[in-house]
Amino acid sequence: MEKTGLALGGGAILGAAHIGVLRALEERKIQIGSITGTSIGAFIAALYAFGVSPHEIEEKITDLNWLDAAGFSFSKYGLLSNKKLGDTLKNTLGDVEFKNAKIPLAVVATDIGACRKVVLKEGSVAKSVMASSCIPGIFIPVDFDGKLLVDGGLVENVPISPLKKMGVKIIIGVDLNANRKCKKPDDLIDVLVNALDMAIDNATRIQTKEADFLIAPELSAYNRTDVEMVHDLIKEGYDAAKDILRKEEINA
Repeated sequence: MEKTGLALGGGAILGAAHIGVLRALEERKIQIGSITGTSIGAFIAALYAFGVSPHEIEEKITDLNWLDAAGFSFSKYGLLSNKKLGDTLKNTLGDVEFKNAKIPLAVVATDIGACRKVVLKEGSVAKSVMASSCIPGIFIPVDFDGKLLVDGGLVENVPISPLKKMGVKIIIGVDLNANRKCKKPDDLIDVLVNALDMAIDNATRIQTKEADFLIAPELSAYNRTDVEMVHDLIKEGYDAAKDILRKEEINA
């Protein structure tokens, strides 16, 4: 049996689509040998790696207000803290470390002081996911062994390269932004995320060419911070994954 790796990309609340992808993979009895994530993809990857079911992950996402995953701060580095995101993981899994995962796990963050990619696969899972999910300028960077870490989407929004080093034979990538079109922003978050999307889009297209299979749900109609759309986003992810699984032969 060939070892399959799954890379879950970033995209704020659009990440609910990952839950639908996981459901479709489980229906096909495709076992994930290693899993990676960036930003919201890191959050979902962490839960799944520790045995949390797609149904339970849905409950966590539904309860997670992306903007209120935070409290206002007077830090010079950001407006908000995403500590609540880390607390959600700790409350669900305990203060676990990567070595305790049932499925080998890695998440991607950006060292904003050195302007380079950081692959996190040791130590605190909650702290690592917080780092991977820090939208620059909005969330306060996470101090990680003296490094200031922010959203991994700046360097690898669909984290395929870590999977290659983890020894998988088949790589499935999930890109939440592949078919997304920019819209007039509704708020500050939209302005920043649109700008980030423009900056990372070309790099992501090149990086995802390394995937054996790419699942790219059509999510242009959805707002990144609207938790009311979670169930619809899950269906989009499920349908997109089912479509790929029908067309392609992926060994279980």
